[in-house]
Amino acid sequence: MNRDVRVSVAMATYNGEKYIKKQIETIIKNLEKNDELVISDDGSKDKTRHIIKKIIEKDDRIKLIEGPNKGVKQNFENAIKNCKGKYIFLSDQDDLWEKDKVQKVLKCFEKHNCSLVIHDAKVIDENENEIIKSFFEFRNSGAGIIKNIWKNTYIGCCMAFKGEIKEKVLPIPDNIEMHDQWIGIINEKYGKSEFLKDKLIKYRRHSGNVSTMKHYGIFKMIKNRAILIANYLYRIK
Repeated sequence: MNRDVRVSVAMATYNGEKYIKKQIETIIKNLEKNDELVISDDGSKDKTRHIIKKIIEKDDRIKLIEGPNKGVKQNFENAIKNCKGKYIFLSDQDDLWEKDKVQKVLKCFEKHNCSLVIHDAKVIDENENEIIKSFFEFRNSGAGIIKNIWKNTYIGCCMAFKGEIKEKVLPIPDNIEMHDQWIGIINEKYGKSEFLKDKLIKYRRHSGNVSTMKHYGIFKMIKNRAILIANYLYRIK
């Protein structure tokens, strides 16, 4: 790990032309000179890559890398793997960061001596209208391995973790549902999670989202949890 890089932001993109420019603009306002934004693009067919490359021409802190073309989990894994920072922030391609997000999260790391910070968010629609005031309240968010296996409250776009945790969470198992739940529970095994009540992003929900806020059917839920538990127990043995 390169100690010269303070903050890395790991972003996974795929056909995100509608929101990507504005999201990147809110991120880079949070970054200092030696920070970086690592974007893994998973074979976008729209103008996503063109938009990113135009921004890179004016800001060399942004790095665009080829994704594995295997879906969102592996795309985030690829971005995380290429991050060099002491702290790694996760980012979707369509949200909006508050201007003091990084500063407040780094202060939380220092104050609580933790290895992962997850903060609250306002949920907005595709037109930036607020639809949920607090994601934490909506999901009853909080720490706990069993709690977050039963009902996940780790949301990747609100998470940051110390670079040293990377070797614990990677590789991300191919057969689990999502990367953020995995990172959260693995971190709790080897470190400490802090849930920060500040709402530091506007979390956008729209028809193109990969994840869903709705529940699966009972049989799929049971299967997903069984797979997650099996992978968790194998990883920590």
